[in-house]
Amino acid sequence: MSAPTTTPTTNVHDSRDQQLSGWNATLLVAEREILTQVRSKSFLVSNAITLLLIVGGIILASVIGSNSDPGRVAVVGTPPAALEQAEDLEIVESGDQQAAESQLRAEEVEAVIVADDSELGYRVIALSEEPTDVVNALAVRPDVELLDPASASEGLRSLIAIAFGLVFMMATIGSGMMIMQNTIQEKQSRIVEILLAAVPARALLGGKILGNSVIGVASAIAMAAAAALGLLVTGQGELLSMISAPLIWFVVFFVFGFVLVASVFAAGASLVSRQEDAGSVMTPAMMMVMIPYFGAVFFADNPVVMTILSYVPFSAPVAMPVRMFLGEAQWWEPMLALGLLAACTVGVVAIAARIYTGSLLRTGSRVKVSEALGRK
Repeated sequence: MSAPTTTPTTNVHDSRDQQLSGWNATLLVAEREILTQVRSKSFLVSNAITLLLIVGGIILASVIGSNSDPGRVAVVGTPPAALEQAEDLEIVESGDQQAAESQLRAEEVEAVIVADDSELGYRVIALSEEPTDVVNALAVRPDVELLDPASASEGLRSLIAIAFGLVFMMATIGSGMMIMQNTIQEKQSRIVEILLAAVPARALLGGKILGNSVIGVASAIAMAAAAALGLLVTGQGELLSMISAPLIWFVVFFVFGFVLVASVFAAGASLVSRQEDAGSVMTPAMMMVMIPYFGAVFFADNPVVMTILSYVPFSAPVAMPVRMFLGEAQWWEPMLALGLLAACTVGVVAIAARIYTGSLLRTGSRVKVSEALGRK
């Protein structure tokens, strides 16, 4: 009779004992996330194209604006002194009024100025409507003193709101989708089981958020630097000086806002095990990214709505810097909004960590949030 075969037992705590400490594990995962993206050709190419588009767009807009054709004005006799000083109007000398009117009817000029015996000494002839630019050039304008030179025009308000909103949306969606894709892929391939043998679940989540936050903040800073370079190259230093302080606050708000959104992306991804199911858990995170952008774009000229949005945690990273640029925020408002955002971020991260650890090892159908929160 043969002796019974014994199977060596494995201590179930061995893998746990070999796990790295929380902070070291978090840094290790963060380093892995950063290197994975930095070594990706698609990441490098897409960011390079984005930066080139920012700089090129600013330069192109400046060139188009400076090279726009001036309006042509036919003058019979001596042109008014005010008209000669207008940089956006080209004076075309005409021998007589009949020839000048022929040019006007042929739309070769937009107006005709003829000397007469009136108090001004001349009159303006147009074809079908009043030539506003010519009249404005001839008008006597008094010196204007601006008490608040930092105030922005309506067009500039919308431009700054779109710029801040677009940077926040592009950076958070790009990194957030990367977190979601990697998390689901690790679950689907069951690599996560190997990772959890060496890294605690909370450290895995923290590393993903930290690594992608570094990438996201670096991308936002690079976009801001590209915009600053474009403004300097095109000689728009005044606008750059106006936007510098709000831009610094934007980066500070961006850090907390990005962590908040990234936590939602990671928690949502841990609930599913297939890439095909990602859409069902992506909506909350996408809404938190899209609302600040569209809110800032559509309500940039509404101080009440912008004030509300500047205190809502996930829209504050866009709305508050915009209000600061417009000079509509008191000195204490950014600090209060940042405090609310930081507190909300801490709470969301804690809930996301509970969902992440409670559903990461569960495969198959989608895990309910209540079930993930109920697991120890």
